[in-house]
This record gives sequence, C-alpha cells and structure tokens, in this order.
Amino acid sequence: MKRIPVLEVFGPTVQGEGMVIGRKTMFVRTAGCDYSCSWCDSAFTWDGSAKGDIRMLTAYEVMEQLMQIGGNTFDHVTISGGNPALLPQLGTLIEELHERDISVALETQGSRWQDWFWLIDDLTLSPKPPSSGMKTDWAVLDDIVAKLEKRAVSFCLKTVVFDDEDLEYATYVHLRYPKVPFYVQAGNGQLQETEPQRMLPYLVERYEWLIDRVMPNPELNRVHVLPQLHTWVWGNKKGV
Repeated sequence: MKRIPVLEVFGPTVQGEGMVIGRKTMFVRTAGCDYSCSWCDSAFTWDGSAKGDIRMLTAYEVMEQLMQIGGNTFDHVTISGGNPALLPQLGTLIEELHERDISVALETQGSRWQDWFWLIDDLTLSPKPPSSGMKTDWAVLDDIVAKLEKRAVSFCLKTVVFDDEDLEYATYVHLRYPKVPFYVQAGNGQLQETEPQRMLPYLVERYEWLIDRVMPNPELNRVHVLPQLHTWVWGNKKGV
C-alpha cells in the first residue's frame, strides 16, 4: 500500500472556509503542492521548511491517528494541503473513513484530477486568482467540472480575493461555471502577524471591502461572500 505524506492531524475544530464553513471537523494535512502561491498560508507544505515533519503513513495509520486525537467527537474529516489531489493513494483513506460513516471534505485548486473526487462528500475547487502568481489551466478545470457534474457530486467553486483584479477573475470563474455554487473569500495579507487580536480589525476591514464590491455587481447575484473564519479566532496559528 502506497503511503501518504502527512504533516498534521488535528481537531476537532471548525472548518473556516468554503461550502461547509463552521462545520465541526478533523483535519488531515498532506505535504506537497504543484503551486507556489505568493500568499499561501500553508507554504510549509511545499517550501521544504517542514520537510522533517512529514510522516509517511498508511491509510490505516492515518485512521488510527484520527481516532487517537478525536475519539468519538467527530464524524467529518477535511483533507487539506498543499494539494491533496497529487496523491492517488488517498482513495483508500476516503474509503476507510466512509466505512466508519465519516464524511470527507477536500479542497484543491483544480489542477489535477483523481477518480476518488467522485467519493468526496464536500469538494471545493479553488482556482487561484492573479495575486497568487499562478496561472489557471482552464482546459483542465473545465474537464474536472464536467466530470463532477456528470456524477452529481456535491462540489463548489471558491476564489480568494485580495483586490479588484482578483474579483474580476472570480467573476469570470462564476460566469464560466454558472450552475456551480460559488464562494468568494476575503484574502489574508498579514501572514506574519502572530497576535490574533491585532489581526481581527484588519480581517473585518477586508471582509467589509469584499462585501461592498460584491453587493452592487449584478453578475454576482448567486455568490456566497465569506470571511476566513478560523483566522478571526486564531489568527495565523497552525493546528486549529
């Protein structure tokens, strides 16, 4: 059995982003990403700074870790990264979780396809806007969306927004896939701040800015406008 590169297992906590924001969940964070976004809040998953923390675990060992940490206090697991879509072996873990009646959420930028996407209960595709420095491969994303729509998988699109150019990109994403539930989320540009109390006024201001931009836009009538909820409570703290 091919092992999974795991950096963190933690929770239960609240999901801070996307279609199941506020959901009680455990987290499994995998290592590795095919992107290097300029504002990535988990760059340690791909920049080598946490290389010594990676544990190569089987799906069964990940399951053991989840049960040891979370016990009987959860029925939902979020797999995050990095980009978990780089790992074909995650299918085994997803099946293990489902056998225990545990739902699974996952977020990926939509740059890679895995057949186990069809098994995910709450799947978020989060293409990256211009401020990230990354380029979207629209042909790949088109293919992924088409495959998910064909099987009626529960999924959404989400774009993080830092500025007007990002919002223009987000609007394009929404218009390109108008039938897919769509979320925009205010970006966090203060990744070096260590005091949550200092961050909150900034995060509220960025959320208000995004609300003010979306409300008068007739092309964004079916859009959910979100903060990054966990940063409002814990700032940039890891493992929460």
